[in-house]
Amino acid sequence: MTDTSLLASTLASSRDAVTLDAALVAKATQLVGDFAVNLTLAILILIATVIASRWAASAARKGLGRVSAFRHDSTVLSFAVQIVRVSVLILGLIAVLQRLGVQTTSIIAVLGAASLAVGLALQGTLSNVAAGVMLLILRPYRVGDVVDIGGVTASVQKLDLFTTQLSNASNHKIVVPNSLVLGDRILNFSGQTRRRVEIDFTVGYGEDLKAAREVLEAVARQHDSVMEDPPVWSGVTGLLDSAVQITLHAWVFSGEWWQTQADLMQAGKEALDEAGIEIPFPHQVEVPHKGADLARLVMVTADKGDDRESDS
Repeated sequence: MTDTSLLASTLASSRDAVTLDAALVAKATQLVGDFAVNLTLAILILIATVIASRWAASAARKGLGRVSAFRHDSTVLSFAVQIVRVSVLILGLIAVLQRLGVQTTSIIAVLGAASLAVGLALQGTLSNVAAGVMLLILRPYRVGDVVDIGGVTASVQKLDLFTTQLSNASNHKIVVPNSLVLGDRILNFSGQTRRRVEIDFTVGYGEDLKAAREVLEAVARQHDSVMEDPPVWSGVTGLLDSAVQITLHAWVFSGEWWQTQADLMQAGKEALDEAGIEIPFPHQVEVPHKGADLARLVMVTADKGDDRESDS
């Protein structure tokens, strides 16, 4: 092969390489451009999804709020609004993945394969969701009710898919997982329209028990929040070591229970004092120990003996 032929062959190979490189660059540029466009569209779809989820939640709240079943129960309304919002977010995320080139069938396959692993990893979270649904169905309490859950007395502020939010008398925010709520004892103080005030008083054994009961019942009947039916009741409910226990019962509306109980407790004590009826309370009496007195006597005697010796 001559030098001219070799040079021609080299030039031809170089032209082919340049042509191939140009094609690769063009293809890479196209891929990057397409991905940039898809990524931009995916971001726009994601932003639109967030906005749409908020709009859908607001529309659902307004629309369902016109239905009597939802209008009178904010717990169910809040739960339904959350479901609408989450559903819109899920649909938007699927659209984002499709725009990025992930096929819907692949998404379903991945979700199906990962469902078992996710279920095992999120047992607590899923149990909270299931418990939230059961609480919504069973309705042991509603937003605004005063409840006792696990020994904590507080007002229900919110019930969502995962937790129940409470607020106690000190305005402390308490968040309890729904699974713990459903698995514990729930005492609903607002479950009934009426509640009974029950206060224990003690009087001395030498006092007139009938007179003491009449004084306490009169105090209860004079309170504006106490109902006439069922009637006020009082009776001897205990014979204690140093006093007789008298229990006072009065019925009030649930929302007035706390204040009425405090009022009757104070008014009952003041009325018993005014009537001259003794309310016994513990007394402490200091009794000197005989051994201590003997020791002091010995010390005093010794001091006197020393004084006599010094005088002599």
